[in-house]
Amino acid sequence: MLYLELFLVYFQIGLFAFGGGYAAMPLIQNLVVEGKGWLSMAEYADLTTIAEMTPGPIAVNSATFVGQKMAGLPGAIVCTLGCILPSLIIVLTLAYFYTKYRSLKTVKVVLGELRPAVVAMIAGAGLTILLLALFGTSTLSQINSVRWIELLLFTGCLFLLRKFKTNPIMIIFGTAVAGTLMYMVF
Repeated sequence: MLYLELFLVYFQIGLFAFGGGYAAMPLIQNLVVEGKGWLSMAEYADLTTIAEMTPGPIAVNSATFVGQKMAGLPGAIVCTLGCILPSLIIVLTLAYFYTKYRSLKTVKVVLGELRPAVVAMIAGAGLTILLLALFGTSTLSQINSVRWIELLLFTGCLFLLRKFKTNPIMIIFGTAVAGTLMYMVF
């Protein structure tokens, strides 16, 4: 029964997560953390970090992580299959219709209208991650204290990215080292 539940949750995530991994994060949070209670918000923040750092799509990485946590290797496989199966079916279907009807103006308009929704979903996921990292909560009404080390790291990374166009991979590794050292000292 657990395997079916894992499969259906990640099938749902795979089916409705338009716009890529960052757009899937609010849906994952809603279904896995708030709906099923399989992860705490702290574990969700860890999941987000791990899913971003490891190669591959974020939603698939999260499926593997949650499946492994809930039911070991078989759970990881079931969740991963549940996550990628809707995309496979949708992409094959859309590829067929797109090659057949790509010159129609209606197709171009529909694709253009989806962009704002995807941007809003990505912004929502980014805001949730920022609030979790800096304040330890995912809602503005529950902010009690600031995590100063995270704020310093965030500000430094943002500065390096914007001012010097530093390679994001170098930022990730540098932040891991700097954060580890800061937590060892403070």
